[in-house]
Amino acid sequence: MLKLSSLVRLFCLAILSLVLTIACTQQPNTTNSSNTNAPQSQPLVSATNNWVGYSGHHVAVGKNFFAEQGLKVKDLFFQSATEQITAFLAGKLDLAWFTSGDAVQMIAKDPSIKIIYLIDYSDGSDGILGRGIKEPQDAKGKTVARENILFERVLLQAYLQKAGLTEKDVEIKDLASADAATAFAAKNVDIAVTYEPYMSKAAKQGEGEIIFSTKGTNLVADVIVARDSLIQSRKADLQAYFRAVDKAVDLLNASDPEALKISGAKLGVTGDEIKAQLLGAKLFDLEGNKSVGFNKNNSNNLMGNLELTAKGAYEFKMVTQPLKVETLYDDSIVQSM
Repeated sequence: MLKLSSLVRLFCLAILSLVLTIACTQQPNTTNSSNTNAPQSQPLVSATNNWVGYSGHHVAVGKNFFAEQGLKVKDLFFQSATEQITAFLAGKLDLAWFTSGDAVQMIAKDPSIKIIYLIDYSDGSDGILGRGIKEPQDAKGKTVARENILFERVLLQAYLQKAGLTEKDVEIKDLASADAATAFAAKNVDIAVTYEPYMSKAAKQGEGEIIFSTKGTNLVADVIVARDSLIQSRKADLQAYFRAVDKAVDLLNASDPEALKISGAKLGVTGDEIKAQLLGAKLFDLEGNKSVGFNKNNSNNLMGNLELTAKGAYEFKMVTQPLKVETLYDDSIVQSM
């Protein structure tokens, strides 16, 4: 016959066994439910600056499209691309919206950075003003105001090359885009490289005209960049991010009043002004990234822009060595959606 203490011990062991059995059946199956493609809880730090083409991000934030995708996004806004570039290179940002020229120069410094999404092409919002300039050859010997940044130099080069000219054939004044427009309006320069909202107004005030623009070209592109480590570790988050942006871009392309208002509030203008500014930019949705942006068979693809931009960066000594286009981008996220 068992002693009382033995009976108590057996009873306790039985209770403990029952508790453990219940606990185990209620535990999630970590082997089967562990999904590296499930959105992660830590926020993605995403940054833009003051360009209307980045409205897709502002609308996605304002309409809570990121949250709808189960994604936390920390939205940062910079007044200048220079500050934004510094922050990205310092590792303070996960994703950033830049011109392809900015991206190429950053990749030259840190090859782990990749272009992963095409935001837009300038479709007339960037251009060259001229007074008394009827043909590209008329530019020879003229005074040209342009900022010493890659996309403006590529734009000017594309125009001058039509007459077999280079920057050496003109007199360059290094002025920021707004100042270049002001100089043209004051008739202090013959030619100016600038963009909207300065361009049209300065052309009129300076009694000149837009002699060359990005209308119908891929000369000036805007892109989203990320590092290899993020692309590999947070695929699901990036897919969710682009689904949200895609939804926002659809609204903007449809001139949705609320979307335009959200973007205007972010950029300090009215929704109507955003609508007008977007006429000079071609926004790409997810399907556009596949059919045009990263489609090697499309003559207007992003790779063509990158080839021209990378070539210009080296020729203008903005990078120290030639860059291969295939090392500049990673379309794996876009193609996986």
